[in-house]
Amino acid sequence: MELSDEMLIEISYVKISKYRTEAMKSLDGQVKIPSQIAKDTDIRTNHVSKVLSELKEHELVECINPEVRKGKLYRLTDKGNELVKNLE
Repeated sequence: MELSDEMLIEISYVKISKYRTEAMKSLDGQVKIPSQIAKDTDIRTNHVSKVLSELKEHELVECINPEVRKGKLYRLTDKGNELVKNLE
C-alpha cells in the first residue's frame, strides 16, 4: 500500500526525533500515563510531556481524560496507529 504524502510527512516528523519515535512505539496498542512512557523509554518525564503535546498537535496521540490534572491517559489515534505500523 502506498502512503499518502501527508503520512510520509508525519512519519518524517516523528523519525527526526528519537523522543517522538520512542514515545509513539511505547504507546503502540497501549494506554499509558506520561510517567509510564518515561519509564519504558528512559526519557525524562518533562521531555515526555513536551513530546506528547507535540504529538497531540499533529493528531497522532490523544488524551482520554484531559479534565484531570494528574494521571492523564494517552493513546494513539487512528492516524498514530497507522504511522507506528510504517515507522520501520
